[in-house]
Amino acid sequence: YKVILLNDDFTPMDFVILILKKFFMKSDGEATQIMLQIHSQGAGLAGVYTFEVAETKVYTVNEFSRRHKHPLKCIMEKE
Repeated sequence: YKVILLNDDFTPMDFVILILKKFFMKSDGEATQIMLQIHSQGAGLAGVYTFEVAETKVYTVNEFSRRHKHPLKCIMEKE
């Protein structure tokens, strides 16, 4: 399952980079590249996982974003 982050007009770019590093173990460079893709194309692939792992990551990222008062949305799609 693909885990995808969706662009919005309010979540700071630094917060998206933090999410990618903290929950998807991306390097600084990789996280920046994905964040720019999200910003310019409206969505970016954070990773591909089994159903259970993808579901957990989506839930965790959405909760973390909500707790920090950001509208960032994380979704999963069948590959």
